[in-house]
Amino acid sequence: MRWGIAGTGGISQQVAADLSLVSNATIAAVSSRHAETAQKFARTFSIPAHGDDYLSMLDSDIDAVYIGTPQVTHFEYAREALSRGRHVLCEKPMGLNAVEVRELAGIAAKSGVFLMEAMWMKFNPLYLRLQEVIGGGAIGEVRGIRASFGAPFPEDDSSRWKPGGSSLLDQGIYPVTLSHMFLGTPSTITAAGLRRENGIDVSANFTLDYRSGTFAHGASSMVNFLDQSASLSGTTGWITMDAGFWFASQFTVHRFSIETGETTETFQTKREGNAYVPMLREVTAAILDGKREHALHSLDETARIFDTLDEIRRQIKTY
Repeated sequence: MRWGIAGTGGISQQVAADLSLVSNATIAAVSSRHAETAQKFARTFSIPAHGDDYLSMLDSDIDAVYIGTPQVTHFEYAREALSRGRHVLCEKPMGLNAVEVRELAGIAAKSGVFLMEAMWMKFNPLYLRLQEVIGGGAIGEVRGIRASFGAPFPEDDSSRWKPGGSSLLDQGIYPVTLSHMFLGTPSTITAAGLRRENGIDVSANFTLDYRSGTFAHGASSMVNFLDQSASLSGTTGWITMDAGFWFASQFTVHRFSIETGETTETFQTKREGNAYVPMLREVTAAILDGKREHALHSLDETARIFDTLDEIRRQIKTY
């Protein structure tokens, strides 16, 4: 698989390093808004082709493109790549709303190419183990989820502070995805937060309710810290996940009974590279196998998650 990388920021650097650990994958080209930045990136990761023209990279000798540019550009860049017959792995969020996600899915289907949002959390070996443990009845039926991701980012010239920036799409997407993984699509959504006059939601908190009485509480913020751990509560116990739950390598199962009190069992997995390796390996294999999406993060499920994100954002008021 000959990969092209769009964008040379921190995440693209981690992805490039992890792609070097994936067999049957090589980076053939990189593009950036600035030629000198692309050249430096190419030199660091031994990439043969580089430049400041994204369209030229798409027309070069590559099979697929990883899009790691600012989120406001994801839809446009993915649409162009798909239309030119390139497979696409797009950094989250894949679009700014569910309409854009479904449009990209339609273009991918028409072009006969692979498309996936780079939700690395779902490919984390710890999450695969978590699903096994929960599926085995470790905490009974999952009835509640709590997860949040908040950190104050400096108000600089970065894209997160420009129109299209969003705490919910950048950070809150992880708690929402976690809730969809184990509880599915909510029946009722209640949300609040802070949106600035330029349209950027800088914080959000939400409750996802289900007809069965289960629920999920989530929050995101780029103006203050929030507890970055997560928990899943069940009928016979609960599970806690370490801070940085979306890339964690450890979780603990807690059980309680009157006779024995609380007992715990901890599960750990080993991180490969920067933790993108499992996803990159799976996506590369899927494309080489002729698949057009990956079952772990299907396009239909991605769109449903964005339906939830859209409703949360709709309820956030401007102050």
